[in-house]
Amino acid sequence: MAERVVLAYSGGLDTSVGIGWLKDATGKEVVALAVDVGQGGEDMDDIRQRALDCGAVESIVVDAKDEFAADYLMPALKANAMYQKKYPLVSALSRPVIARHLAITARNLGADSVAHGCTGKGNDQVRFEAAIAALAPELTSVAPVRDLALTRDKAIIYAEEHNLPIRQSAKNPYSIDKNVWGRAVETGFLEDPWNPPIEDLYEYTDNPDVLRDADEVVITFTEGIPTAIDGRALSPLAIIEELNILAGRQGVGRIDVVEDRLVGIKSREVYEAPAATALIEAHEALEALTLERDLARYKRGVEAEWSNLVYDGLWYSGLKRSLDVFIDDTQRYVSGDIRLRMHGGRAVVTGQKSEQSLYDFDLATYDTGDTFDQSLSKGFIELWSLPSRISARRDAASK
Repeated sequence: MAERVVLAYSGGLDTSVGIGWLKDATGKEVVALAVDVGQGGEDMDDIRQRALDCGAVESIVVDAKDEFAADYLMPALKANAMYQKKYPLVSALSRPVIARHLAITARNLGADSVAHGCTGKGNDQVRFEAAIAALAPELTSVAPVRDLALTRDKAIIYAEEHNLPIRQSAKNPYSIDKNVWGRAVETGFLEDPWNPPIEDLYEYTDNPDVLRDADEVVITFTEGIPTAIDGRALSPLAIIEELNILAGRQGVGRIDVVEDRLVGIKSREVYEAPAATALIEAHEALEALTLERDLARYKRGVEAEWSNLVYDGLWYSGLKRSLDVFIDDTQRYVSGDIRLRMHGGRAVVTGQKSEQSLYDFDLATYDTGDTFDQSLSKGFIELWSLPSRISARRDAASK
């Protein structure tokens, strides 16, 4: 049996042409693996057949939508994951689940290598290969676009010469990646950060400037995970899909950011992540109600570090696993209901309640009958500010 390489296959130009290029360059049979993470668009059966038509000896499609939502997006939600406080890790979160299935497929078929369609300028090459190194260190990673100098112009010529069934053309100016957590758009006129995004860029979100009635939902969380919308019990995937529609039609989740790539360059990216934006907003509000102050403060630093690790392709690292344990422990009491109003591009929390709430009305109220003993505050302030008072005296004496 000939040696095989398993290619992470998207159905697009680069990975379709990559099948033939890999075979020519390595002499190995190419197995195409398409992983459905909720990217929508084309039928996965069509993508499977296209891989065969492009020369793959075998074409495999894996439906990983529920796995992606439960095992990757829910940990991200519990971490309120936002890279550089803006980007909800749309692409970064899908790479470890795709890499996992690459490793499983390669081992099941006895392949000695895997491949992906990433360039040498982006983050995804690192994410795929670092994940493979952690999951299956015996496998070799190959990147045709990067390692075999497969430029876009060469890919188009190759596709035309070999009559490959590719829909893309040289006129498409954008690079687009999408899944159920969001959509990422880059290149083209967006490479100049002075150029504003145009409405044609967007697919998951409607124009927030168009007048329409607001939508209001109540999201129920159980230990940090959304479990129901308006009292209807739903799976994590179903909740994300429903909120993509509700928040998307209100224009929620449009993000325009210049971000720092792992490879050292800055990149202008446009994202749309309606469900992710709405859920993180709701989850943070419930944490504000149920987490004690010091824990909430410390968790914000952990969230930033967690987001950096995932962005940098270290989903399967030891530090990431350890941070997961901490974050999971913080979610023991993050259960309750959040009312969310979505309108004009914003998702705003308008109500919050929890049986685990640390909010005590009798302590918080300013009305007669409050239980807060204000007489204790004077002594507390004296002790709290004592170090500042002592150091200020020292500073004054040394002048």
